[in-house]
Amino acid sequence: MEPHSPNRPPLLNPALPVEKAREAIADLVKELLEEAQKQTPLNFELTPLDQSINRILGSDLLSPIDVPAADNSAMDGYAFDGACLKDDGDLARLQIVGTAFAGKPFDKVVSSGQCVKIMTGALMPAGCDTVIPQELIIESSNNLATIEFEKKLLKAGDNRRLRGEDLQKGKAAVSAGRILRPSDLGLAASLGIKELPLRPQLKVAILSSGDELRPLGEPLSTGTIYDSNRYSLIGLLNRLNFKIIDCGIVRDDPASLKKAFCDAAKQADVLISSGGVSVGEADYTKQIMQELGDVGFWKIAMRPGRPMAFGTLKPVDGQANKKRTLFFGLPGNPVAVMVTFYQFVQSALLALNGASQTEPTLMQAIAEAPIRKKAGRTEFQRAILGRNKDGRPTVRLTGSQGAGILRSMSEANCFVILNHEQGNVAAGEWVDVALFEGLL
Repeated sequence: MEPHSPNRPPLLNPALPVEKAREAIADLVKELLEEAQKQTPLNFELTPLDQSINRILGSDLLSPIDVPAADNSAMDGYAFDGACLKDDGDLARLQIVGTAFAGKPFDKVVSSGQCVKIMTGALMPAGCDTVIPQELIIESSNNLATIEFEKKLLKAGDNRRLRGEDLQKGKAAVSAGRILRPSDLGLAASLGIKELPLRPQLKVAILSSGDELRPLGEPLSTGTIYDSNRYSLIGLLNRLNFKIIDCGIVRDDPASLKKAFCDAAKQADVLISSGGVSVGEADYTKQIMQELGDVGFWKIAMRPGRPMAFGTLKPVDGQANKKRTLFFGLPGNPVAVMVTFYQFVQSALLALNGASQTEPTLMQAIAEAPIRKKAGRTEFQRAILGRNKDGRPTVRLTGSQGAGILRSMSEANCFVILNHEQGNVAAGEWVDVALFEGLL
């Protein structure tokens, strides 16, 4: 079956390059977002700060205050009027008249020739615009009352943080579309903001198809396996903070598949299935998908994860939102499910949910050993990132890279991405790496 829309790539032979598949998915997501904006006004969810991690900010977070709220010292030292630096002479001598602490300011005016001992973050006293760091002081014989220092080490205005220097009142502290990190929550708290306007969580339905699959806790018979793919997908989706609708295991028969797909489309914004998309699968799978929506069965030039279905399911009777449901039919092999999710599904879900940053950050590392690679496809090898004795990043594969070896994902902390036209990699060559985990 080929997608009905001329904007979607047909089933191609040879297989579709990874980048072309990504472009087609991004185009459809953009189309769905435009449709949704026309159909339903977007309502943000006002959510307590401590429940907002990994959620997507719905509108710009405007600062209600200047940050800092007043001029203050950037370090420990002595505050004074920088005009004295214009006088002749190599040294400046200042009389200490008091101390300013953070939260306990010095409340008198500091005259020319005077200074105030000041701590980091303390408000600049009236009459002061410059701070000499503690470590630059040349102590005089009467160091309890006087300081002196070399003028050439300082200029007027040094080491003072100005009111609104970091953030001005009314300006965006965090931009809409941000996937909120711990630092963003800390920033909002520093502004006195207790609740954030968040995008509603995307509703994602998942199911596994196959007569050979068994639920956990049920004994295995000959030729059967436990369903691991749903648990991998649940973990992936939970980390993205989406609402999950678990549709369980669906048998390979037309009635069960059609009912499961229709039920999911009534509830979810997105449906992700695993299994049932390889070449040679029963014809009724494709026939059902053709009946329910605009879905293409692709061969993608990648390893693992060559077969994949993608498109939309049209609204069904009783569907409350009357919107098309984005659909991904992932391969059945456990590693291929996770690789195709990371490479295609994750960015699409984040974009559909309004995130501004949807792609992982890439870096490069040195291959510790040769890597075999066939040109004409993109490969995502599971690997472990480390460092050599010189401190440079290195990467080594986890071992056998078969699509059914889930241990290769469990042991890994990154993908080595070998691009479409790339061939074999020699030990010592630099390769592209995508980390599984983000720092912030």
